[in-house]
Amino acid sequence: MDASAAVHERLGLGEARSDPPGPEHQRRPASRNTHYATQSGATLAAGFSSTKKSATSGRTPSTFDLLTFNPNLVLETPSESSWRAYHRATRSATYGFLAALPLVLAYEGLITVVNLARPLSPPVRVGAEAWLKMFLPAPLGMGLVVLVAVLAGVGGVVFYLERNRRVPLRARYFGLLVGESALYALAVAAFVSSVVAVLFAGAVPVAMQAATRPGGMLAQLALSIGAGVYEELLFRVVLVGGLAWGLRRVLARKRYAYVLAAVLGALLFSAVHYTGLYGDALTGPSFVFRFLFGLALNGLFLARGFAVAAWTHALYDVMVVTGLLG
Repeated sequence: MDASAAVHERLGLGEARSDPPGPEHQRRPASRNTHYATQSGATLAAGFSSTKKSATSGRTPSTFDLLTFNPNLVLETPSESSWRAYHRATRSATYGFLAALPLVLAYEGLITVVNLARPLSPPVRVGAEAWLKMFLPAPLGMGLVVLVAVLAGVGGVVFYLERNRRVPLRARYFGLLVGESALYALAVAAFVSSVVAVLFAGAVPVAMQAATRPGGMLAQLALSIGAGVYEELLFRVVLVGGLAWGLRRVLARKRYAYVLAAVLGALLFSAVHYTGLYGDALTGPSFVFRFLFGLALNGLFLARGFAVAAWTHALYDVMVVTGLLG
């Protein structure tokens, strides 16, 4: 008894068959399995090619892509995680525009009420807003009409330029965006205040100085919200975005371009607070505080887009004037 027969007998499988396969077995087409293997291989190859193409088109967009409105950029792929899809979508210009609308409307409504309540005093406005609107002269009493026309025009341009990007509009993304911005506001406040406290022992926190400014709570809330949207539009989108775009054409590595743009933008952001009739008194702690705050916002803008930067700035200022930051 050979080894195969012994194994079959021990396992109770009966007698091992050693006869050669019969004619019926020999007549089975040997090419059938080969056909299936070839077909499966072709399917796998096609699937790999499709996956590779999808991964390429759905790559993580750089800030340079977003600033230059790359029409081939796809912001969501069906297989990616919810967090990744949220992260990509909220960096787009579409979410930047839509998320800024509540801030603009809240600021315009509140500041109108504030100025109507003090008709004999000069109107209160955010400095960055005044600078931006210098290029949009409006006849007396037509400011609201011009604002609506500008918002409609900007929205139309944004949606037209991103029409091929498949930007997913999700209601929950806006809630997540506000929550994420609130966490950034707390983190930035803690970090910047700690650094300034270490560098300038005994200095009065800049946040406390801002909270004690005159003008009433309603005016301070309006200016806080307005600073969030208009200062981010001027200093982050126009200034830092423009610097990054220009430096990308001079420096070989885009990382160096973004870092240099962020630093230069933060210096200008801090310096501009000490200019004009209502500028603050220049002190070392306040300049460093605003430089670090601007640097953090520049990083958020380059990493997370305009929407998160604007809401982080607005929520930080609101937390300051309401005393939530202590």
